[in-house]
Amino acid sequence: MTIHLTKHFLCLLACLLFSMFITSQTFAEEIAPLLNVDKNQKSTLEALNNLVTLQSNLKKDIASLSKEINASSQSDAQKQNLLKELEKNEHELKITKRNLENIAAGVDLSSLREKDETKFNIQQELFGLLKPALDEMKEMTVQIRQKSDLKEKISYYSDRIKVIKAALANAKKLQQQSDAKALQTTLSNLVKSWEKKLAFMNSELQSAKFQLEKLLASEESITEASQSYLKSFFQKRGLYLTEALLSVLAITLISRRSFRIRLLELIHRTVTILLLILGPMIVFYMVEDWVLFSLSILLLLGLAWTLRQALPRYWHQVQLFLNIGSVREGERILMEGLPWLVEQINVYSTLINPTAGITQRVPIDNLVGMKSRPESPNEPWFPCRKDDWVILSSGIRGKVTGISHEMVRLTQRGGTQITFQMSDFLAESPRNLSRNFRLKEIIGISYNLQKESTTTIPATLQASIQKRVDEEGYGDHLLNLRVEFAQANSSSLDLVVIADFSGELGDLYNRLRRAIQRWSVDACSENGWEIPFPQIALSGTVEK
Repeated sequence: MTIHLTKHFLCLLACLLFSMFITSQTFAEEIAPLLNVDKNQKSTLEALNNLVTLQSNLKKDIASLSKEINASSQSDAQKQNLLKELEKNEHELKITKRNLENIAAGVDLSSLREKDETKFNIQQELFGLLKPALDEMKEMTVQIRQKSDLKEKISYYSDRIKVIKAALANAKKLQQQSDAKALQTTLSNLVKSWEKKLAFMNSELQSAKFQLEKLLASEESITEASQSYLKSFFQKRGLYLTEALLSVLAITLISRRSFRIRLLELIHRTVTILLLILGPMIVFYMVEDWVLFSLSILLLLGLAWTLRQALPRYWHQVQLFLNIGSVREGERILMEGLPWLVEQINVYSTLINPTAGITQRVPIDNLVGMKSRPESPNEPWFPCRKDDWVILSSGIRGKVTGISHEMVRLTQRGGTQITFQMSDFLAESPRNLSRNFRLKEIIGISYNLQKESTTTIPATLQASIQKRVDEEGYGDHLLNLRVEFAQANSSSLDLVVIADFSGELGDLYNRLRRAIQRWSVDACSENGWEIPFPQIALSGTVEK
């Protein structure tokens, strides 16, 4: 109890310190602007005076152009040129007025200006639902984008002011050198036009520089900006996110119950997924947080689009889930070269190989397009079990000490381990010695015993071998023993010893083969049966 109280006290103390830190930070941020002194007041007033003068000149030019346009003596072409000039001056006057307002206010007033009404557009309305989230993202980078735009604007007007100053200097120089009145008049009008452009560009340049200086003066460091944004985010939406996560957790805990009836289980899972998606959306809607609500709608639209593309495949998965598809529980299926028993079909299905003792869990999507069939009682699942002794077609013999989906490991007598890939192991057609096995050994006797070779000798040899089997302790595992005449070979009469042993002696396979040969030779020695050796017959003529 004391430990729990101590933990609660520490948590309360941490929360108190965090709230004090937030409060102190907020107070410092609120009082900081009051302590700052504007050092650019003089330059601000100068810029405002220049803009007022420029506005006055533009208004005079607009009035003069309006009179010229209304004069009846002007031709249509001249009126068109004058209208273009008038439109240009009105546009520059509008921009100058905007710059004057921004500099006087000290902030960007573009957000306060009225916007033209737009016609109804379904696509725009749909994207309007996502606008709060996009606005939130834009707000995070607004200062960076403003600085970049202002720097580009300053560079743009600085380059063009240099060009127009050079043009003015050259035009004034030509005006002084020229004696022709017509040329002087043309150059004078050109100089006046360029001076107006220069004044307008200077106003734009001063306005951009002023706004950039204000922006840099109020700019926070990356650390301060991150802290400020995170604090603002969690103050506004931390509670809402916590409520949404709690709703997801509650729905998950309530929905942990599974049903035996597959259709109800499918409905249960579908409703659970819908509630997991709609639960947070309801929370965001109730608290009127449109940013998080818009992100939820975006997630829902993405899910709906994905389902539209994958609906046919999901339909096959539903059939499998209801156990009415091409793969069913309790049936046999071939996958990855091995037969598997479908133990359970679910979102992640369970497949087992009862003989090999291996299990795998596969997504239900992997079963789409496959087929299962009922198993027969005597169908093999795997050639061996773990700890069985096997002999491969290549002659390798060993004890199976490991079986996995990919590998089979054999341990030979003496401890040598050999590892096969599953496909290579099955290709070797392993013979399982742990389920009883048969040995056939050949012993040859001389043609001098031809009469007895098919009558008394087989019975005598069998009795002798049976006696030796019992003496050496293999009698309990000997299932069958027979000695029969096999064939008349080129230099011997062959007898075959057939011995069946139980699987417990599988590890002694080669030892028993050698023992049968030894017992047969001993019986031949005891009974005086000659064992011939292969003879080579030479034919031909011998020269004398």
